[in-house]
Amino acid sequence: MTRPDQPAPAALWDDALFGPEAADYARYRPGLPDAAVHLLAATQHGVPDPVLLDLGTGTGQVPRALLPVLHRLVHIDLVDVNASMLEVARAALEPVRGGCTVDVFTGAAHTFAPAGPGRAPTLITCSRAFHWMSRPEVLSMADRVAAPHAVVAVMGDGSLWTHQADWTATLRELIQTYLGEDRRAGTRGTYAGPGRAYEDDLSDSAFSNVTEHRFPVARAWTPEDVIGYLRTTSFARPALFADRHHAFEAAVLRLLQEHARGGVLKEDTEFTVLLARRRGGDA
Repeated sequence: MTRPDQPAPAALWDDALFGPEAADYARYRPGLPDAAVHLLAATQHGVPDPVLLDLGTGTGQVPRALLPVLHRLVHIDLVDVNASMLEVARAALEPVRGGCTVDVFTGAAHTFAPAGPGRAPTLITCSRAFHWMSRPEVLSMADRVAAPHAVVAVMGDGSLWTHQADWTATLRELIQTYLGEDRRAGTRGTYAGPGRAYEDDLSDSAFSNVTEHRFPVARAWTPEDVIGYLRTTSFARPALFADRHHAFEAAVLRLLQEHARGGVLKEDTEFTVLLARRRGGDA
């Protein structure tokens, strides 16, 4: 599971990068496929008091998807360097968490430590965010804090920048006419090329027993939804365009309306889940 859309270093992921777009992020970012959610829940069968640690939680998509399926969750730790995202995530969980307790940790994932004893995570998740992190350090942290039979789940499905379709190729070209040929990664960096495969990171960690699960996903976007999504990305966020952002969005709308069929733009992709356990852990 080498991500072809690995951006610039993790230091770019902060309030300045995604804070102003937290509400758009919650509204326009695609959720997890149901099959992936049920796979995560199944890893906790037989665990009496599951504890979730969600790294790079963003607006809390993973715990919000898991709570209705994994009713036995007793505690959730939300980790992100972005305080605005954490505020949105905590608020979104409040009406659905029931008796499950929730803590937030603002900081880099590898610096996380549980707030109290008895909260060793039995499931550690990271969805669409592992590429921003110091991955070996994150996995070392996970080994320190996780329960003996904990499962680490690294998940993702790329982005509209990497998706191969006529309409996404044209969209990518339009972005490049405004921002240059290189893919931007926030205001201070550019795309630096593919990194090491996640499988290799996991294989070199304590969680070296790795299985891969792929789920086909068919999405239907409206042009307006794509524009909302672009505002949440590191490669087309509003601040990159300065006073040209309004003109850019108008051009995007015209382009997407030309490509839409019945008002819809189709994306067929795969959502990949890597489940990793310590050697000797339950399969």
